[in-house]
Amino acid sequence: MKKSFLLVIIMIASSLTTINAQKFADLQKSPTDIAYARSERSAKPDIKVVYSRPQKKDRKIFGELVPYDKVWRTGADEATEIKFFKDVKLGEKSIPAGTYSLFTIPGEKEWTVIISSVTDVWGAYDYDESNDVARFKVAPSTGKEVEAFSIAFEKVDAGYHMKLGWDTTIVAVPFML
Repeated sequence: MKKSFLLVIIMIASSLTTINAQKFADLQKSPTDIAYARSERSAKPDIKVVYSRPQKKDRKIFGELVPYDKVWRTGADEATEIKFFKDVKLGEKSIPAGTYSLFTIPGEKEWTVIISSVTDVWGAYDYDESNDVARFKVAPSTGKEVEAFSIAFEKVDAGYHMKLGWDTTIVAVPFML
């Protein structure tokens, strides 16, 4: 009887310890999102982007929070990940199907879009240009204010324009299939 009682006490104590040990993360300050490029709503994707969406929160974004002329992870938290389900072209550069990191170098008059072979990295702290698969320059435009950094795709004849938008800045990146 004493052994059974002792066993019950140990089991209860163990379960209380386990319950107290479970800690769940708080909600992300910059939630993770996914954008898909599809020829039509029910089609399999041609491109998928996984990224975190920082908020503007009355801050000046480009040139201050995100400095000009420095490599940016293109979002928050982990570097933005881009997966091509087919071979694509960015400008004159062919990019084989696969998973990559997406970095950008914002500028007032021109942005550099970078596709890097290194994945699963935090931010752009360890960015290394020698891992670039492709670089492409695009001009930013101005549009309606966007509170949370956003990525969307627009279907065009030969592929997609990946649109990056935050604050009043919009950048269209042309991927051709």
